[in-house]
Amino acid sequence: MPTFTHPPGTTAHAAFFPVSQREVSIETADGVMLPATLFTGEGRKPAVLISEAAAVERRFYRAFAIHLVEQGASAVLTYDYRGVGAAAKGPKAGEFRMKHWGVHDLPAALATLEAEVGDGPIVGVGHSFGGVALGLSGVSERFERYCMVASLNGYFRNTAEPLTVYARMAIAGVPTTWLLGHIPAAAGLGTALAGPIFRDWTRWCRNRDFLFEDASVPESQRFADVRLPLLSIGIGDDRWGTPKAVAELLKHFSNAEIDEVWLRPEDAGDEIGHMGFFRREMRGPLWPVATDFLLDGRRPS
Repeated sequence: MPTFTHPPGTTAHAAFFPVSQREVSIETADGVMLPATLFTGEGRKPAVLISEAAAVERRFYRAFAIHLVEQGASAVLTYDYRGVGAAAKGPKAGEFRMKHWGVHDLPAALATLEAEVGDGPIVGVGHSFGGVALGLSGVSERFERYCMVASLNGYFRNTAEPLTVYARMAIAGVPTTWLLGHIPAAAGLGTALAGPIFRDWTRWCRNRDFLFEDASVPESQRFADVRLPLLSIGIGDDRWGTPKAVAELLKHFSNAEIDEVWLRPEDAGDEIGHMGFFRREMRGPLWPVATDFLLDGRRPS
């Protein structure tokens, strides 16, 4: 793949549409400010909201966002959930909960994108927790369709490495959050997260039904309200998103029209894993299945 260099604020790839970008701020209904990046172009295809995985920052999706605008998306918005990265140690971090990512943050990001594009159609893509966030949000009807990449029920016994997951989260991670107030990036589970968020995540991963039996998350009932077309992209060598873990999440989207695709390392010519789909070098072998669905509504054969 070529290496791209561009002046600040613009991107000019050897593709269809040039891309501009700018930083924006999102205010949630409960008064939290979220950083975001808006990518725009001259295309007339749907705008796209990208909702990130747990412990991942929006910059990770920059290449995919640029690709979508090059392919004709009118705009793409990436954003960081509360309590992620630098915000893991912010003054309000002790009040943040993981469910807020879906209940407050995704709806606020969607409203920001709607304000930017007016009446144009909007589609969404959620990586890992970004699929869970859709179910919690209560705003699914405002999307034309939604693509979930490696989205799963995080119960540790559904993963391909249950003892490792349990040890890193419950034995090592949780005590660290009580000591430091957050889980640092050095813990190896991604970028830094606010302590209450990480403890929610760990508690859900210890429960066979994940967040669906947590009395403090009544919003989990909203999954049944999702009625739009969904594309679930599973990854064959994903140690977290095994077929069992993915199936246990998808069953809660009981009224959605779901297409399911599984991509294998052989399709990419390399390992993919839980994070690899969004690497720039996957533009050719993997991105078309999501791009065709998001921008043109083409369902996989």
